[in-house]
Amino acid sequence: MASFLIRRLIMMVLTALVASFVVFAVSEFTPGSVARKSLGPFATQQQVDILTERLKANDPLLIRYGRWLGILTGVIADPLQDPGNGLNFTDPRGPRYFGNFGYSTLYKLPVNDVIWDRLGNTAILAGLAFALIVPLSIIFGVLSGLKEGGALDRILSVVSITFTSIPEFASGVFLVTLFVILWPILPGTSPMDPSGGWSVPSQLVLPVAVLVIYDFGYVARMIRVSMIEVMEKPYIRTAILKGLSQRQVILGHALRNAMIAPFTVLLLQLNFLISGVVVTELVFAYPGFGRMLLEASLFGDISTVEAATLVTVAVAIVTQFLGDLGYMALNPRIRVK
Repeated sequence: MASFLIRRLIMMVLTALVASFVVFAVSEFTPGSVARKSLGPFATQQQVDILTERLKANDPLLIRYGRWLGILTGVIADPLQDPGNGLNFTDPRGPRYFGNFGYSTLYKLPVNDVIWDRLGNTAILAGLAFALIVPLSIIFGVLSGLKEGGALDRILSVVSITFTSIPEFASGVFLVTLFVILWPILPGTSPMDPSGGWSVPSQLVLPVAVLVIYDFGYVARMIRVSMIEVMEKPYIRTAILKGLSQRQVILGHALRNAMIAPFTVLLLQLNFLISGVVVTELVFAYPGFGRMLLEASLFGDISTVEAATLVTVAVAIVTQFLGDLGYMALNPRIRVK
């Protein structure tokens, strides 16, 4: 186990470095200089030249990459505060949290001051949705798989297909129409600010509901299919013939084996909930990570896009690592070679 963990951690670090380098290199080599992309199309050439010199943008790519990660000493540039030449290249707080991701031209703050707050907001939203999706999917998926072709199975199939086929923006608009316009019991936006008269928990109800509606059906059907396959295995029939109760058969033999395949699906939902909730966050004006990434992309905030992409890659790598550990816990037949 120790050697497995060491190998996996090394692979995680190498994968993160390679992916981050590719992201950084692609962003750096897109048309236009780094300084021009940071300052925008209306900056003067003098400002671009000054920022290029101060950012050391003419240094070799590997040197700039090391500075970006925080391995080498770097600067955070605020191009909007110096009344003299239009540029200010120092931040007394210095780089925060990790790396030196630069200055966000959209939010007028260092990227580190923006990205982690937005990621924390999305983590709250994703955590609440995931905490509801997992138990609901397991309960209804298992019950449906035990009664294949029955009334509950048919109802779940119809509901799952219907919910999964409805886009997030459509279900969001539908819920807003019901609970904001027709029955005004919930807020229509979720700015995570109680000063508007609505508590923060009430602002989370509709965004979480949209995510649960969209994801619940898909995961439940995956668990249903896996449960049906497991219940047809010889060891399940043997357990039933031994006189074990249905509860003992399900909890002691079937459920653990039925969760091996859907476990990957559940972990993939983490990636989706962290970086793929752009539509939900836009519909409800939620200050989250996905909305930030979209706004930065549309604005051309290259520093924020680079950092957000790196975080997304890190989430995917950690999720894969957790998947490997989960497989080992659920299936003792898996041996590390």
